[in-house]
Amino acid sequence: MASLNPFHLAVPVNDLAKARKFYTDTLSFKEGRNDIHWVDYDFFGHQFVIHEDKSHQPNPDAFSMVDGHEVPVPHFGVVLEWKSFHEFAKHLQEKNIEFVIEPYIRFEGKPGEQATMFFKDPSGNALEFKSFKDMNQIFAK
Repeated sequence: MASLNPFHLAVPVNDLAKARKFYTDTLSFKEGRNDIHWVDYDFFGHQFVIHEDKSHQPNPDAFSMVDGHEVPVPHFGVVLEWKSFHEFAKHLQEKNIEFVIEPYIRFEGKPGEQATMFFKDPSGNALEFKSFKDMNQIFAK
């Protein structure tokens, strides 16, 4: 797989203090620069920013059916290496994360077999972390 440039993603949060505690303490992401209205994070080598918007209210009922599960949309996250995914899932379970979709293997035995999990931050933003058993099948049909 080719080397990728880091992406930059900024998302709204309706309570900066709660979101900061979640991303810093629960997910254990390293903080970068910050201000009274935003915080930068190292998101597995990518630049992730939470911006306070007190009016932010995602639609809790928005989902798409995938592999028999109601996947929240929109969502974001990172594709991790297989071992890293399982280590991160264990970390989240130890932190008592409330999963929308518990870690499991999707499309088992088929092209694009992957581990996946979904959860939400305190502002209702949905996150998905996944890993492909064979990273060469990330775009497999």
